[in-house]
Amino acid sequence: MMKIILKNLLLTLSLAFSLPVAAQESFSALEQQQISIATPGLFDKSNAFTIELDILGVGDYSFPLPVGKAKLLKDNFVEISTTPGDAVKAMFGGVVRLSRHHPTYGHVVVVRHDNGLETMYAHNVQNLVKVGQRVEAGQTVAIVKAEGKQAYCLFAIMVNGGRINPETILHLGSHRLLKQELLCRKAGETGAHISVVRVDKQLIEAEKNTLDNWNVNTDPFGSKGRFTLNLAEIPATKWAYPLPGAKVISGYGRRAGRSHTGVDLKTKANDDILAVFDGIVTMSQSYHGYGKCIRIKHPNGIETLYSHNSKNLVNVGDKVKAGQVIALTGRTGRATTEHLHFECRVNGVTFDPSYLFNHTTHLLRSQQLTFVKKGSRVSVVKK
Repeated sequence: MMKIILKNLLLTLSLAFSLPVAAQESFSALEQQQISIATPGLFDKSNAFTIELDILGVGDYSFPLPVGKAKLLKDNFVEISTTPGDAVKAMFGGVVRLSRHHPTYGHVVVVRHDNGLETMYAHNVQNLVKVGQRVEAGQTVAIVKAEGKQAYCLFAIMVNGGRINPETILHLGSHRLLKQELLCRKAGETGAHISVVRVDKQLIEAEKNTLDNWNVNTDPFGSKGRFTLNLAEIPATKWAYPLPGAKVISGYGRRAGRSHTGVDLKTKANDDILAVFDGIVTMSQSYHGYGKCIRIKHPNGIETLYSHNSKNLVNVGDKVKAGQVIALTGRTGRATTEHLHFECRVNGVTFDPSYLFNHTTHLLRSQQLTFVKKGSRVSVVKK
């Protein structure tokens, strides 16, 4: 009975509370000066409203720095490290509320979005938008500031002037938006209580397929000699780029007359290497020219390898989650510089990691891969 009452209550709330109207184009002097300030009229019609992130389409959302590496700080700030001169993008469509120099955060831009959220982009070397200007998702609003070889954007998400946990909105490791509906309730003069009303259906389905119910010796090909992996159906929390912020220094394929069975990714020495999917560690040791090497088998049928590590942080038999730090970058084995050699395999046969990831944006591709086995050979069909 309690579940039915709760379900009916949530249904009533979702029907009663609509999205805020389009963001205004003029702001008071205080709104143009203060980063955290209550949003006028946000709760005039009701003490709550919903934000339907699950209905947004392609082009309605952008991570502030698509190739940056995000780290959650205290007080719900996010530090996104990148390269000097990188462009900062607006997360959603909206209107610029603040664009000025702040004594603590340097050049700051705050955008008030149509959905009721506000986003802050700070530590910029230059702001490229003005107060009252309309911006779209993915539009450049600023340029990041560099301090020596380091460059980063200080980012935050706000509702009614209060910073909220950014991981309620997005997955920091993959940069992907969480497709769910949020309920924002008024909490005093500023801030709001945020709760999830409708959860990402893909995430629910993925959670059913846990490592506890999977045998690492399972043959993904089964009796048919083929299997299909739809990358578009993998939720944001179930994948991660192996070395966030990295650039490719050597691709997959022929190199100096020899076959290069993976992709070489470089950032800096002793940087965090991440597991790309949930899986079980099947090797963690020094292995010939690979140096310190880790191999992980995943329930989706793929096996990944991470080598030249300075230190392995997991052991054989360990169950790891997507985005978990498993090793640190190094130059062990046959390597001339600190980097990660990353391989993807099916049935022991390597395939191009770019079938999975866009190495420029560091995002998982939205395509379907079909793996076909004939004898010891494996072919990959992209769709």
